[in-house]
Amino acid sequence: MAFAAQFAGVYLNFNPTDAQSRSGKLAAFLAEGMDQQMWWDGFGKMAAVAIQPYDLQASDSRNAVISVAFQTGARRLMLSVPIYYSGDEGGRRFVVSGRPAILPAPAPADLPVLAKPETDDVAAGELRTQLSDFFKNYASGETSGLQRYVAPGKSVQSLGGAFVFKELKEVVVPVGGATREIQAVVVWEVPTGAAPPADPNATDPSAVAGTLVQAYHLTVEKQGDKWYVADIRGAGRVG
Repeated sequence: MAFAAQFAGVYLNFNPTDAQSRSGKLAAFLAEGMDQQMWWDGFGKMAAVAIQPYDLQASDSRNAVISVAFQTGARRLMLSVPIYYSGDEGGRRFVVSGRPAILPAPAPADLPVLAKPETDDVAAGELRTQLSDFFKNYASGETSGLQRYVAPGKSVQSLGGAFVFKELKEVVVPVGGATREIQAVVVWEVPTGAAPPADPNATDPSAVAGTLVQAYHLTVEKQGDKWYVADIRGAGRVG
């Protein structure tokens, strides 16, 4: 699958000004006697990105068709690549064994609606202030500040200043006991890494700090009248 993805990175990117270079790169993947441009006539151009192995269908121990996902412009497509494997006696080598084919990518899956969980608004209110402070320190990497909100015996690695905390947008706390699995939606500010524009009314988007809204799943534990974070990870699907 890795061999097919490497091949796709060369095959799917072509331009008449780069035809000779492309031919030389393709030679590393092709069987002897194959057209060195893989039946491209030398006109037109194409650019592909986000090239990833997607599927493998083996017809026997030496032959397979590999599907590779890629993006070109606004389109998400698939490339089907026939591959031959020489086996141990042949040095464990691969070669493209026939013409590739571009196919449409599968449509997005139909996502079923989830029932809303029963929530504990009192606990959510208690957690909101503490989580805001937790996420400020989680973003900045202020170790001593962060540890005040982490459960005893646990450790949480911070983002080390990659983002700036802007807002705790939502906290969803299900009904439960002293330990809860909760969801938090956070707004991060993305630093530009550049000095502020001289004109405060400048409209260049690259000079303005952007924001990202992201969701987290946290395990929290209540000890006395305070909640502590025992674990943090990506939220997955939020109901």
